[in-house]
Amino acid sequence: MGYSIGVVAKKTGLTTHTLRYYEKEGLLPYVKKNSAGQRAFSDTDLGWLSMIECLKETGMPLKGIKQYIDWDKEGNKTLNERLQMFQNHKKHIEDQIKKYQTYMQKIDYKIRLYTEAVNCGDLKQALQKVK
Repeated sequence: MGYSIGVVAKKTGLTTHTLRYYEKEGLLPYVKKNSAGQRAFSDTDLGWLSMIECLKETGMPLKGIKQYIDWDKEGNKTLNERLQMFQNHKKHIEDQIKKYQTYMQKIDYKIRLYTEAVNCGDLKQALQKVK
């Protein structure tokens, strides 16, 4: 017994439209259909959806995700490609984190500056105190 597309949408927070789109694009090749011809998602399919969302939310384009899934379908002969893909993606995420840390420092500075300005009532005076 698998999960219906509606149940999966509720469990994952994805819309049924998104789930159908993912299937159409070949991102869910393992989803089976029940005797009535309806999608019957398994717990394994939910795991795939979680991985797809992880990769998507961390900047991997759907084309890259599709490549990963295609390599998975090919089996062990693509283990090296999959390893390299994840190593490259991890580097991409680390670069993004560094960039956001720099942005966070700038925002933290502005918070300190404006907190001081509110406390003393004067931005110029706050600029003297917060450097």
